Amino acid sequence: MGGTDLIYQEKLKQTLTEAAVHLLRIDEAFEELAKKYSFPIAQESFLLLLKNRVDLAFADQVIYRFSKAQDTIGAKLFKAFMLYQGENVDKPFRDILNALEKLNILDVEEWFVLREIRNEIAHDYENNQDKARNIVNSIYQSRDELKSILSDVNAKAGGLINLTPVTAG
Repeated sequence: MGGTDLIYQEKLKQTLTEAAVHLLRIDEAFEELAKKYSFPIAQESFLLLLKNRVDLAFADQVIYRFSKAQDTIGAKLFKAFMLYQGENVDKPFRDILNALEKLNILDVEEWFVLREIRNEIAHDYENNQDKARNIVNSIYQSRDELKSILSDVNAKAGGLINLTPVTAG
């Protein structure tokens, strides 16, 4: 393996690890919340969650970490993986997604659903309880998709990192 290949491998390894940590923190926050609430969370339960500062902090962590995970995977991981595979990344993002779909790493339409959840987070949800509850429920239901993408990239790269804590969730 040449110098450039080692650089690409290390960058991919770092990005895989970064995304894995975000996903692990999402699972840990949901584990804490699941001690008191069922998911997807109902409106009445969500109102109780909002009144408890600790529970609210866990919900905020879920939202923040999902946003970071989705950004890390989309903005860094995909390009790092393509470079590691010897592919050109100087092309439109949709072309990169299509190439990843051909490798059975993701479904392009599903990726855009995950991106839409992330975009909803970027808007001010703080003053809209229904929107916040819907975001938390969407994350709860879609986090396995991000884990699957991460796991597939890692597997196709030869298992550069140990994902057991992330994929066991």
